[in-house]
Amino acid sequence: MRIISLHVNGLQQAVEKGLYAWLKTADADVVAIQNLKAKEYQLPDAVLYPEGFNAYFFDAEAEGYSGVAILTKEVPKAIMTGLAFPQCDMQGRFIQADFPHVSVGSVLFPAVDEYNSLEDKLAFQKAFLDHLNKTRRKRREFIFCGNFEAAHKTVDLDNWQEQQSTPGFLPEERAFFDQMFGPVGYVDAFREANFGENQYTWWPDADSARRNQNGWRKDYQICTPSIRQFVVDAKLDTSLRFGDHAAVMVEYEFDED
Repeated sequence: MRIISLHVNGLQQAVEKGLYAWLKTADADVVAIQNLKAKEYQLPDAVLYPEGFNAYFFDAEAEGYSGVAILTKEVPKAIMTGLAFPQCDMQGRFIQADFPHVSVGSVLFPAVDEYNSLEDKLAFQKAFLDHLNKTRRKRREFIFCGNFEAAHKTVDLDNWQEQQSTPGFLPEERAFFDQMFGPVGYVDAFREANFGENQYTWWPDADSARRNQNGWRKDYQICTPSIRQFVVDAKLDTSLRFGDHAAVMVEYEFDED
């Protein structure tokens, strides 16, 4: 199962720039997309019905803001939207596709912006951790993909010494990852197969910074611990120009039937 996670700055403009054409060559089974910046009813058929995929969307209440989608080759058993707390559900930040033995989610964490303060972001992290704890009690496996709007370790961003007081690398934000990959028991799937340096997924200046590195790893695929043995490959496609994020591509070699 090949899963791709990609944050776009508007789904329609990403499709116009070639997103769906690229997906035809990417051989993905599931594609988790974040930051649609449009409601489902506003999107044309060319965006709503990508060739070879079943597409599912979850909108934010605000116009032109947030929103997530998940594209699947196989028709899922069920689609779940939201996580039962207003910050997530009103802002269109989570959608999940359930397959026979694994669920795959697309999640968009809030940035510190006009809609969310740092306290709001920390509250989202706490609520998501609560959800992860609940999933560990279920008799199925989970993979969550998306933009977590923060870097975890010093290897996950350039010039980290200068960023320690910057939202996205604050100690209280990084503590979320320590909990998620520690007591909660989830696994950083990308790092199971890719230990390279300069593995960045976001750049403040998408053009010049990619040449000079100066990036952050804000986009993750995390999974329940039983899945870690099935992660066989993980890489980034930094050549894309559908937004200011790279595509996170992870290959899981297991049979979910």
